[in-house]
This record gives sequence, C-alpha cells and structure tokens, in this order.
Amino acid sequence: MKHVLLRGRTVLAAATLLALAACASTPNKLGSPTLRDDVPLAGLQAPTRPGWPAASWWRQYGDPQLDGLMDQAMQQSPDLALAQSRVQDADQSARLAAAQLGLSLNGNAQVSRTRMSDHGLIPSKFLGFSWYNQADLGVQLQYDFDWWGKKRATVEAALDQAHAAEAQRSAAALAIQYAVADTYFGWQADQARLQLTDQLLATQQQLVHIAGLRVRQGVDLPDEAQKARAQLAAVREMRVALDGSAKIRRAALASLLGVAPAQLPPLEARQLPMVERGVPAQAGLDLIARRPDIAASRWQVEAALKQTDAARAEFFPDISITALAGLSSIDMGKLLTAGSRTFALTPALHLPIFNSGALEANYGLSRAQLGAAVAQYDSTVLTAAREVATQALGAEQIAARQHEQQAQLDADQQLLANAQARVHQGVRDVRESLGAQAELLQQRDAAAQLQAQALSTDLALIKALGGGYRDNAQAAASTESSPSSVTTGVADHERH
Repeated sequence: MKHVLLRGRTVLAAATLLALAACASTPNKLGSPTLRDDVPLAGLQAPTRPGWPAASWWRQYGDPQLDGLMDQAMQQSPDLALAQSRVQDADQSARLAAAQLGLSLNGNAQVSRTRMSDHGLIPSKFLGFSWYNQADLGVQLQYDFDWWGKKRATVEAALDQAHAAEAQRSAAALAIQYAVADTYFGWQADQARLQLTDQLLATQQQLVHIAGLRVRQGVDLPDEAQKARAQLAAVREMRVALDGSAKIRRAALASLLGVAPAQLPPLEARQLPMVERGVPAQAGLDLIARRPDIAASRWQVEAALKQTDAARAEFFPDISITALAGLSSIDMGKLLTAGSRTFALTPALHLPIFNSGALEANYGLSRAQLGAAVAQYDSTVLTAAREVATQALGAEQIAARQHEQQAQLDADQQLLANAQARVHQGVRDVRESLGAQAELLQQRDAAAQLQAQALSTDLALIKALGGGYRDNAQAAASTESSPSSVTTGVADHERH
C-alpha cells in the first residue's frame, strides 16, 4: 500500500514539475490596446447642423417615391442579403464555440455479433463457442477544466466577430441606402435638366429659323445660319447625353433593388429638395459610435485581443475528467442485471512540453493579427475624418458657388426682361430676346447642376456621418460588463 502511495506521489510530483516547466516560458498577458476616442476634425470650419442623421434619414427629403425605393432595396437587395448571411454565419460560429465550453454528456448503445478465430490467442474450441454477442449501454460525461480561459476567450472572440459582422451588415445597408438615394436624385436632376434643355432646344430652333430667313433675304451672311445650326446641334447633343444618363440611372436603380429595369416602379419627375449644410455638434467625439465601419473595426480589435488570450492559454496544461457508467454483457439476457454494471473515471492532464515552436509561432501570429486590427481601426478613423471633412468643405464650396451663380441668374433674368421690353417697343428684333432667353436657360441649367451637386454632397456627408447607425451592442457591452471590454483608450482587460 505504501508502495502504491509512493508511486502516486511520484507521478503527481513529476506532473507538477512538467507543468511548471511548461508554464515557465509563457508570455505575459496583453493589456487592451489604446484606441482613438475621437475623430480628428479639429479646425474644420463648417456650420453646425442640429442633430444627427436619423435611422431613416432619407425621409427628411419628403419624397414618397424615394421612400418606396428604399423600402424595396432593404428587402430585395442581393448585397444586403449577402451581408446578412455573413451575420448569420458569425452567429452560428459563436453558438458552436459556446457549445464546446463546459460539460458534455453523451449516451451510447450498441450491439455486435462476432465470430472468434479458431486460431486466435484463445481458440474457440476451448471456449465451446465460435459466435457471441456483445451488448453495451452507457452514459459518458466529460468536463474540461478551462482554468486558463482558453475556451472562454475563444467564445468571446466568436461573439465579438458576430458583433463585427452585424456592424458590417449595417455598413452594407448604409452603402446601399446612399447609392439608391444618390442614383434616384441623379435621375431627378437629369429630368430637371431635360426640361430646361427642351426649352433651350425650342429657343435655338427659332433662332435657326430666323437666321435662315435673314440669309435668304440677303441680310446676313450664310455663316450666321451655320452658327445657329451648330448651336442647335450642341443642344441636341446635350439632350441625348442627358436622356442616356437618365436611362443608365434607372438601370442602376433596378440593379440596386435586385430587379430588372422593366420591373422598376414608374418614376415621376419632382423638384430637387433643398439641403441643410453643416456637421452635427461634437462630430469629432460622437463619430466613433456613429460609423458602422469604425464599430466593426473596434469589434475586430476586441476579437483579435481574445485570440491572443486563447493562444497564450495554449502554453498551460489542459486538465479534463471523463466518467463512464453503463452496462456491458456478452449475454443479451443478462445485460440489465447488476453484474453487467461497468464504471470508469479517467482524469487526464495534457502537457505541452515540446512542439518545435508551434505555440510560440501561434502566439506570435495572434499578436500580429492584433496589431493589424489596431492599425485597421486607426486607418478607418482617419478615413472617416477625411470623408467628413471633405464633404463638409465641398458643401461650403458649392454653397459659395450657388451664391455667385444666383447673382448671374438674377442678372440674366433682368437682361431678358429688358430685351423683351425693347422687342415690345419695336426698338430691337426678336433675336435679342431669344438670345437672352437662351442665356437664362443655360444659367438655370447651371443652377440645376449645382443643386444636384449640393444634394449629392449632402448624401455623401450623411453617409460619412454613419447614416443613423448607433453602436448599441458596444453600449450594452459596457453597461452589462460583457466579455467585450475594449473601449476607446481606457480599458482594464485583466480577467484571470
């Protein structure tokens, strides 16, 4: 008995020494990386826009056609369906990782019929039979002691990847919403310019007719008629280009909605809405939680940090226990008797002693991936700052151009009024009035182009501001003390 105890103590001591030796080279636990807690927008000279974009930000333009297109795109867009499938894949991966944590209980029932060899270790002639039945019925329990947090870190990393996938889905939805709105308003701008072009075309046709009459009467040289026809051809070319642009935009809208162009709902021309300039107050601070791509990058950092925890835990020994209870018999009639009972208890210790540097390489890879995730986060934040600043400054430039262009438009309107008055008085012929009208129509076309640019810039700014996204998952994680603990700049990741 003493000999058995001595052997047991020796084995335990050896296992302890091996475990300590294995843990001696374990790397230190990493703390949370420091992430930016604001977007660098300091010094941006732009007016303040009250509030942030709402979740249904496109409804602020008051266009029922756009609302219907947007609803259809959110239901049928193939790109959004692809992003949603990635979210579901990440969710199932998290469920799979969680299912592997903790206790497992499995049942087993099997019956086999076997013939023994006549020339085996125990010939069948000595046993008196060649065939026998073997029946087993049992339950197996297995539990891994996750003392070092390897499985827990794996589960947390999977959950963070699921959060990142959800944020990426929101980013995909925002991209589709922006594309639908920008394409739709581009089509409306084409329609507005087509109406102006048709008016300009009628004016140029009158000028061509008058020029032809004057040439036939010998009042003007033939060159004047040629100039008038050249201007008419330029207007016709512009109309063809605008009509083609409108058709292309309809095809693009159909593609965004996932339907054929013929299935696109009929669209009516509407006046382009006015836009409100400026960025929301505290944009440099709040943009962290308002941009889905920033949120996705932050969750990727968190997942990478958990992966380093899991890779570090690989350096420690794994301890598990397996218990088996059941019935086993070669006589089917005696399977359910007390004598067929069988029990087993198997503690197990797995020690990483030598693996040719695989653990170190795996841990180094996880650290490199963490560094890449942090760099990607910083790059995403700087990209967001550039996009917001670019669109805000672009909106200011367009507003300044619109102010100056309005002065030209007012002047051309006055010139047309003066020319029409002189024609009415018989002082000048109608060519002066038609020329002034053509110039005014060209200025109105320029104003329509500027309005379309202002609207497109406003849409791009809304997209740069996150388009109504809120990182609710990160807020819930911080308030409920969930496994996800990376915050912007300050976080305590000591868990074990």
